Amino acid sequence: MAVLSGGTGTPKLLRGLKELADFAVIVNTAEDIWISGNRVSPDIDSVLYTLAGIIDDEKWWGIKGDTFRTHEMLLKLGWDEFMAIGDLDRAVHIFRSELLRKGLTLTEATRELRKALGVEQEVLPMCDEDVETRIVTDEGDMHFQEFWVKRKGKPEVIDVYFRGIERARATKDVLRVLKSCDFVLIGPSNPITSIMPIFSIRGVKNFLIDKTVIAVSPIVGNEAVSGPAGKFMRAKGYEVSPLGVADVYKDFLDILVVDDADRHLIGKYDEIKVVATNTIMKTAEDSKRLAEFILNLV
Repeated sequence: MAVLSGGTGTPKLLRGLKELADFAVIVNTAEDIWISGNRVSPDIDSVLYTLAGIIDDEKWWGIKGDTFRTHEMLLKLGWDEFMAIGDLDRAVHIFRSELLRKGLTLTEATRELRKALGVEQEVLPMCDEDVETRIVTDEGDMHFQEFWVKRKGKPEVIDVYFRGIERARATKDVLRVLKSCDFVLIGPSNPITSIMPIFSIRGVKNFLIDKTVIAVSPIVGNEAVSGPAGKFMRAKGYEVSPLGVADVYKDFLDILVVDDADRHLIGKYDEIKVVATNTIMKTAEDSKRLAEFILNLV
């Protein structure tokens, strides 16, 4: 199985899935950014930390029990580090960045990091080229991290686009996984900024069309479970609802998993099968239960 992942929602599902199935994870890298001299790959790190059992499962980013002394000292020195990076988390960024500076690709650096953290599953960046999610707002065009972290997601969103996506190519590892997998699972990550960059890479959508693809909706009713998905879907012209999520994926989606609260949507989408269960994951048991439900579908 191949899993397409962003941060937060899909890592919650991976927490349960790792006990039940073999899989490889293809991860969004369009939210990556260089901070204080190091490459931060938020979605890759959330996936790695989850699979390594060290994720801070209260925030769903960073490492459990981390301290922030370096970040605090940088602020005292007058350095504007707008992302709060933990000390252990920063060590991971340094490890990755030094490998990149030595000439390794992001895929190669991620492989070394995965091994160092003792993660058995393959974790693959969607591409090795730089792609940057840009948010067009009423206050200007800005990087996703500036919008979400620095500006707290407050500006009005007019559009979303992916700078550099036209130059991006799926790596041979990504293509190998997509070619050989039994089915593809799209986790409950932001459809616009977490998953759309992955299938916007040349060649990826063609592989998805030929596979059985299951997606878990990150929207319950008309609200995102977490994060700014609603703002981004509206900006891209999609309804903020599970059926809006289905519209984002309509070219290749076979089954959409919605929450029990949206059970009334079963049978409402002609081309896509809609099934319902409890999709809210507050505990490890919730994650495992949802993972079992998904595996039973196939």
